[in-house]
Amino acid sequence: MRVAVYQPDIAGNLGTILRTCACMDVAVDIIEPCGFPFSDRSLKRAGMDYFEQADFTRHADWDTFLGFSDSRSSRLVLLSSKAAMPYHEFEFENDDILLFGSEGSGVPLSVHERANARITIPMRKGMRSLNLAVSAGMALGEALRQTGRYPQ
Repeated sequence: MRVAVYQPDIAGNLGTILRTCACMDVAVDIIEPCGFPFSDRSLKRAGMDYFEQADFTRHADWDTFLGFSDSRSSRLVLLSSKAAMPYHEFEFENDDILLFGSEGSGVPLSVHERANARITIPMRKGMRSLNLAVSAGMALGEALRQTGRYPQ
C-alpha cells in the first residue's frame, strides 16, 4: 500500500500526509512539481518530528511516477469528487497506490483515464470536497482495515 499525491499545492497538507503515513508505515509518492518550495522547513511544521520517519519518494513528473508504478504492477486508485464508487464499497488490495490530486485543480483527464479505479468519499449534497489530508487519512484507514495492514 502506498499513497501518491499529484502536484500538491499546500505544504501543510503534504506534511500531514507524511506524518499520517509514517505512523501507519505506508510509503508516500510525491509527484512534482509542488506548488511550494519542497524543503524540510516547509513540511516539518505539519509533519513535526515524524518527518524523519516518513518513507517518501519524489518523482520529477507524472511520467516518472508512471514508470515507477508500472514497475511495481500496482493498481492506481484515484480518489476523486467526480467518481461514483464510494471508497468504503471498493475492494482494496495490498499493492494499491492511493492517488490524490492537488488541492486547487485535482488531476487532469489523462490521469483520470490512466487510473485503474476511481473512488469517492460520499459527502452531504452541496459540499465540494474535503481537505486533502483528511481525505487521504480516511481512504488509507479503510484500505488498511480491509487488507489487515494496520501496524502492530
